[in-house]
Amino acid sequence: MNEFRVSNRVRLARAERGCTQQQLADLIGVTRQTIGLIEAGDYNPTLGLCLRLARALGKTLNDLFWVEE
Repeated sequence: MNEFRVSNRVRLARAERGCTQQQLADLIGVTRQTIGLIEAGDYNPTLGLCLRLARALGKTLNDLFWVEE
């Protein structure tokens, strides 16, 4: 359940920025498939990738990845 909330936040932040999975992937140097897996909750990104995602989406790590128990 927690993974869904996190992946949903990434998807929502990307939508707020008005970019496609491919555009975000190109911006941060990964494949579109990687973005899809993160958004589906099927891939746990490294800290470096989390930082690149947060910067590209104009969010903090907490905004995207912190889950209250």
